[in-house]
Amino acid sequence: MRHFLRDDDLTSDEQREVLARGLALKADRFAEKPFAGPQTVAVVFDKSSTRTRVSFATGIADLGGSPLVIDASSSQMGRGEPIADTARIFSSMCAMIVWRTFGQERIDEMAAHSSVPVVNALTDQFHPCQILADLITVAEVKGGLAAEGPALAGRSFAYLGDGANNMAASYLVGGALAGMDVRIGCPASHAPDPAVVARATEIAEETGGAITVTPDPHEAVAGVDVVATDTWASMGNEEAGHAAEGMLAPYQVTSSLMAEGNDAVFMHCLPAYREHEVTAEVIDGPASVVWQEAENRLHAQKGLMAFLMS
Repeated sequence: MRHFLRDDDLTSDEQREVLARGLALKADRFAEKPFAGPQTVAVVFDKSSTRTRVSFATGIADLGGSPLVIDASSSQMGRGEPIADTARIFSSMCAMIVWRTFGQERIDEMAAHSSVPVVNALTDQFHPCQILADLITVAEVKGGLAAEGPALAGRSFAYLGDGANNMAASYLVGGALAGMDVRIGCPASHAPDPAVVARATEIAEETGGAITVTPDPHEAVAGVDVVATDTWASMGNEEAGHAAEGMLAPYQVTSSLMAEGNDAVFMHCLPAYREHEVTAEVIDGPASVVWQEAENRLHAQKGLMAFLMS
């Protein structure tokens, strides 16, 4: 049995397999039925959600299962029932547990006491399912997946903005697994966790990728294939995000920054706030692939769930 709690719970070869499986299920939506029965999958939310909620519920149904979507605040979890007890109950009745929660230690504890696979649908530290969708999108618009070895070797990816958030962390680790040249452009005050950078660098040394963290947005985007950003006011941390807007302003994705890339496409995990982290001209312009990226949440997660169930 396998869990998917952070990006490097997959090896580089396994990541490529998941991405290929997701692309295959995009082409033939009902080709796999690992939840036939139907088996039930618990999809639990401690935080608000649009794309994650819809994509997991739809994907589980496509795979032959029955999604049980639970708002934690309305369950006994919201009254403080121990995570370990909840894990035992869910895993005695469900085929898989998908959880969007706060600290990474919470989902780690769920997995430690579960007898079925547990999937991280977002924590404060990592957002690995989003990165799988983003990598599928890169493959679709930048030449496909490698037949062997790291999935996206030779591609380059720049992320601008708050480098200390969960998206930057997962881009570092997940991008390194894919063999990409990953660059984080951010102020020093919002730099990624050094332990995450060290782990990504270690992986990149094995896959032929590269890791750069720089305060210079121009250095980050020079010649890249993809430019991405995220909201400056992360979920649950809006006050700090708004306070940092002046510091993050140089990292706003504009048409002029996009032009410094190599026919770069623009990505954003959404929701987006136009004229803050990205201009409307970019996100609504011809270089934007954000809607394709959003749809790929469905296909990437189906590939992941099918992989975990097999």
